[in-house]
Amino acid sequence: MKLSDRKKKILQLVVDDYISTAQPVSSKSITEKYMNNVSSATVRSELAGLEEMGFLTQLHTSSGRVPSVEAYKLYVSELMDKSKLTSKELGVIKNAFKDHSDNLEKVVQNAVKVISDLTDYTSVGYTKHSEKDKIVKIDIFRYKKNQALLLIVTENTLIRDKFISIPESMTDAQILEASNMLSKICVGKEFGEIVKLTDVITEEFETYREIFESVMTAIEDYISSKDAHVVMEGEGKILNHPEYNDSEKVKNFLSVVTSKNKIAGLLANESDNIEINIKIGGETGKEMPEDCSLVTATYSASGVKIGTYGVIGPLRMDYQKVVSVLEGVGKILEDMLTNKE
Repeated sequence: MKLSDRKKKILQLVVDDYISTAQPVSSKSITEKYMNNVSSATVRSELAGLEEMGFLTQLHTSSGRVPSVEAYKLYVSELMDKSKLTSKELGVIKNAFKDHSDNLEKVVQNAVKVISDLTDYTSVGYTKHSEKDKIVKIDIFRYKKNQALLLIVTENTLIRDKFISIPESMTDAQILEASNMLSKICVGKEFGEIVKLTDVITEEFETYREIFESVMTAIEDYISSKDAHVVMEGEGKILNHPEYNDSEKVKNFLSVVTSKNKIAGLLANESDNIEINIKIGGETGKEMPEDCSLVTATYSASGVKIGTYGVIGPLRMDYQKVVSVLEGVGKILEDMLTNKE
């Protein structure tokens, strides 16, 4: 049955109010707060209709109503208003990244932290790499006399950075030459291909054997690590939400967020071209408790996939806020990494 515009509006108000207050919503509260030009009896009738259609439930006959899983699904797909971050919140995101733009592992950690801080939910980040990743850029930059920053950008995954050892006697001009030689040999090839070319590259790199060996060790370490890189923040924030006064619910939730394998399983199959993906309750699969939702975004910069980031929280999640934060972080992160050149 198709919902009338008034039913949609009332359902939106119920979901918004319940997200805000965590209290069942009555016809009286709707008319007093939002629709004082409509009688309480009319709203009560519409609420009864929405309940009959499966969008609302009533905990007790004398209580107000709360949204069902179906109500949240309709809310995020059709009814939810777009919200904008404040200038202060945008400033918080920018500040989280500005001092670490040359340390991209730190950027990933900060992205997850700022998402958790601004939403008050548990946030996660997921990146995965393999020997099939193709290098699109590789550079070496001096950091200290005997240390350089190796920067590798791949076609399908996280931008990687790692410190490597270099001879103290190397001049900046020699570092640049070595970097150009590496780029000529490695760009356009998969990690697995590069490892197989060790003998050829050793001959090319005779002059810079020590720096070459450091680079090859970094690449081999990278592809030998089969584990997905999962970063998490705010695991305990679920306790800030009243529906998790139930110890069994907390136990179920923590069983997921304390397992990086489970988190990786939830995020691993996200499509590269999805900006925002919202999974409500049971939609998340067996790994996620039915009373939770997962909102994710896959970020890219200059065509390079940075990773999938998301928020795990109760069904009564502030979806507007979560979506606006994920979009805001994604845009600022992409701008920062794109302009990093």
